[in-house]
Amino acid sequence: MGKYNTVRLPQELIDRLRKKSRRTGLPVGRVVRQAVESSFSREEKNPLLEFAGVIKGGPRDVSSRKGFSRE
Repeated sequence: MGKYNTVRLPQELIDRLRKKSRRTGLPVGRVVRQAVESSFSREEKNPLLEFAGVIKGGPRDVSSRKGFSRE
C-alpha cells in the first residue's frame, strides 16, 4: 500500500466512519481513503477555486455597493 499516518478524530466522526463501514462492508481505512480521494477530486474539478479571493480593485464588501443595500 503506502505510508501509514495517524490522525486524531472526534468520537462523533469515528462513530460515523464505523457506521458507514458496517453499512458498506468496507474497512474503516478504506472509507477514510475514499473520503480523502473524493475531497481532492472535488477540488480538482473546479480549477477556478485556486483564484478565489484573489481579484483586486472592487469594493471590499459587495454589499456596500449602492443600490444593493437593504436599508
